[in-house]
Amino acid sequence: MRHIEIYDTTLRDGTQGEDFALSLEDKIRIALKLDELGIHYIEGGWPGSNPKDEAFFNEIRNYEFKNSRIAAFGSTHYHRGTAENDNNLKALIDARTEVITIFGKSWTVHVTDALRTTLERNLQIIHDSLAFLRPHARKLFYDAEHFFDGFKADREYALATLEQAIKAKADCLVLCDTNGGCMPHEITEIVKAVKERFPDAELGIHVHNDADVAVANSIMAVLAGVNHVQGTINGVGERCGNANLCSIIPNISLKLKLSCLPDDRLKRLTDTSNYVAELANVTPNRYQPYVGKSAFAHKGGIHISAVERNPLTYEHIEPELVGNYRRILISDLAGKSAIKRKAAEFGIKLSTTDPVAQQVLEEIKERENQGFQYEAAEGSFELLLNKALGRYKKYFELIGFRVIDQKTSEHDTPVSEATIMVKVGGRVEHTAALGNGPVNALDNALRKALEKFYPSLKDVRLSDYKVRVLPGSDGTASKVRVLIQSLDSKSTWGTVGVSEDILEASWQALVDSINYKMFKDEKEPEKEN
Repeated sequence: MRHIEIYDTTLRDGTQGEDFALSLEDKIRIALKLDELGIHYIEGGWPGSNPKDEAFFNEIRNYEFKNSRIAAFGSTHYHRGTAENDNNLKALIDARTEVITIFGKSWTVHVTDALRTTLERNLQIIHDSLAFLRPHARKLFYDAEHFFDGFKADREYALATLEQAIKAKADCLVLCDTNGGCMPHEITEIVKAVKERFPDAELGIHVHNDADVAVANSIMAVLAGVNHVQGTINGVGERCGNANLCSIIPNISLKLKLSCLPDDRLKRLTDTSNYVAELANVTPNRYQPYVGKSAFAHKGGIHISAVERNPLTYEHIEPELVGNYRRILISDLAGKSAIKRKAAEFGIKLSTTDPVAQQVLEEIKERENQGFQYEAAEGSFELLLNKALGRYKKYFELIGFRVIDQKTSEHDTPVSEATIMVKVGGRVEHTAALGNGPVNALDNALRKALEKFYPSLKDVRLSDYKVRVLPGSDGTASKVRVLIQSLDSKSTWGTVGVSEDILEASWQALVDSINYKMFKDEKEPEKEN
């Protein structure tokens, strides 16, 4: 069976993506996570370009890797100098990695316009740079930058650049679609042409996603004979990103049935995807194939019913194979089967003939007609479900609240203050709090009033707050839907509120968040018993 090597460049090429930044500590932690996943090569950065990458290569030597080899990345030597005197190449050697990767020019336009040198000189630069590095690397990879565009512009010259890399004994020739504009059929044709010219050469593929076909191009390259695939976790990278390894890896393993990661590692893919997003402080793409939260989510009643009988009806793989899981979404498109399945997620057994299932279904449909949405507010749904079962408990009663937003001059930031009065048992608590905006002030006042009765609320914080204006009415008369994400030291949960008044919608979501926390805390001792 053919074995496909995976080369991850998240820590270098990925960090060129807009709004994707990693600290030195982040890069170390991600490298260790990629090693756990079973990635073969991890490109740590460009040691000659910035102090952070130099520090990474110094620090990474203190860690033991079980599956991965660390690669240092750089370019061919400066066109007016020599390999022996080039600081960039010296920095690659000083990084003391087992693997060194350098890129060179394949496209005549880049040679004449970017490097401003002759075509013959560029060939010499490629050969001399690789030959100089060859004794210092266990594995030496050559990235043929803009190779596919170069091939289409001047076939023979692009192939001549590869020939120089072969003469310098590079271990793998990585063909790059740097502008990301090639189509899959072009990738296939050109890879086959390269293999015909150099039948004994080991080939790799590195493509960008500017035409939204980077994954498809990588797969077509594998089918054409490439055994080395480069990309990034979640497809991060410059402009539209790089080829997404979170799609490429399962496609190779599960669809093409080729050897890729170690057998027991594919199930770590979703966790790795979320881990990288978390460290980069980027919201995960819920619609991402294989690893996204919605990748195996079912909303339509017919779909849900069919999946319950046989998951193959609407799932192309078992989600557990990639570490993901099936989700049943609750909406006005759902039926009693969805209610039954969703209740099971909370440890509640319901049959489709149970009157409670019908009651909850009718209430869901009515509330969604009003603008509520429970797909991202599972905390609110669990409260609604338990209310129908008679398990709901009211932890406090609102007597009233007032929120003041005061701006004293044109240049001053508004000051928000909320005053609230609640009753817990027979005691009334009246308090006030400031906040960064009226909703934050209301949240602070509510928790300040309740924490003396429920100390565990000190562990809760709001991690996300979203407002959406719902269609229907014009302008400021429209309803708004507020979605709140809350978390404590053990879990996260979403709650929802809807009203023409943004404060009222926020209040509904805040109350559900507090009630869900208290309800959850009461359930946990039951689980332990």
